[in-house]
Amino acid sequence: MKRTLIYTLAGTLISFLINHFLLESGGLWLEIFYGFAFGLAWGLAYYIDNPEIPLPKKLGISFGAMIILVVIGSLIFDLEKALPSVFKFSIVFLGYYLLASFRQNKSLK
Repeated sequence: MKRTLIYTLAGTLISFLINHFLLESGGLWLEIFYGFAFGLAWGLAYYIDNPEIPLPKKLGISFGAMIILVVIGSLIFDLEKALPSVFKFSIVFLGYYLLASFRQNKSLK
């Protein structure tokens, strides 16, 4: 659980710094929100990277996290600004499992 939180915080910080200093964005809070979506995806993917957890449960957890991101983003900003957080989440989440698929044990742990 400690590593999951570390990956979430590190992913959030790295993504925020990249968005803030290298890319144009829609404001500080939006950059923080997008950074959190990135960090959450990385931390959650690491957390459920367990061969004992069945694939449908993994998909359900990731889908639930995406719904939560959309709801929070829609409440704070609007739906148009909330949807890119889901795209960032999905890309990182799928990228994690793509990298894991190249390993023999299908895990990055």
